[in-house]
Amino acid sequence: MRPLRLVPDNTNIKFMRGRFAGLIVSAVLSIASVILFFYPGLNYSIDFLGGVVIELRLPNPVDQATIRADFDELHLGGVRVQEFGSPRDILVQLERQAEGQNARKAIETMLAAKLPGAEIRRIESVGARVSSELFRKGLLAVALSFVGVLFYIWFRFDWQFGVGVVGTLLLDVTKTVGFFAVTQLQFDINSVAAIMLLIGYSVTDKIVVYDRIRENLRKDKSMPLRELIDRSINQTLGRTVVTSTTVLLSIVPLAVIGGEAIRSFAVTIIFGIIVGTSSSIFIASPILLFLGQRRLRPGIAQASPPTGAPRIAKAAGSP
Repeated sequence: MRPLRLVPDNTNIKFMRGRFAGLIVSAVLSIASVILFFYPGLNYSIDFLGGVVIELRLPNPVDQATIRADFDELHLGGVRVQEFGSPRDILVQLERQAEGQNARKAIETMLAAKLPGAEIRRIESVGARVSSELFRKGLLAVALSFVGVLFYIWFRFDWQFGVGVVGTLLLDVTKTVGFFAVTQLQFDINSVAAIMLLIGYSVTDKIVVYDRIRENLRKDKSMPLRELIDRSINQTLGRTVVTSTTVLLSIVPLAVIGGEAIRSFAVTIIFGIIVGTSSSIFIASPILLFLGQRRLRPGIAQASPPTGAPRIAKAAGSP
């Protein structure tokens, strides 16, 4: 019995024919993501806004507008209400820091009167100073990861490879931020962890392709860079698809049945894997082609001769 292969052997897909389309579509999506970041913006969690989060288990489903009105009567700040896994599980966020035990007592009194039988499963509080610090440190962590990637690629490869990876990562991250803005998934500290994980995965995938390109550059000194990149992508395509599929098979169940606590994290990983895998082919490789044509393949024409036509090497000193 022959093993199942997600990608056939010896594929010969001309990926670089779509290099302009890939770069243009990616740039448009990233610009749109930056605009969406400012308007309508992200659905920040209590981690970055500060305030109080309350998880309730209700005896019976209650309309969210009713719960919001009940909390508004306490004058503890702006109120967000959402389901947390089931219609009976409710998550309430108060955007402004409440006043300790007095606020908790007021909440318990209100619930006893308005929602008898409601169980307070947890109350967590985050101050404005702490939330601001978390946001700054999250941005700093992402920025440091980019710097680390740039130095690593620059040390291991030529500068063209480093620029290709970092430029592609910037596009990947901006698209992920745009995904949060469009879906209005809650953006919390776990979301920052998801973005960091995606950066690591995306870099690994691009290094696999770039390493094969560098290897083929050493083996074949006369092949045009465009043709060599296509060959390298085809040679690593099976590994790329299998790796991505394996990760997706382990993450999809978390997104489906993992509960609200990790759903945002899992969905972000799924989106990032799809974007990161496609960008290795349609973004990182075209950037390398544009930057490395003259240095990596000086004097060699971009297009290869037709199939069956002999390659004629010009002798040194010949006219």
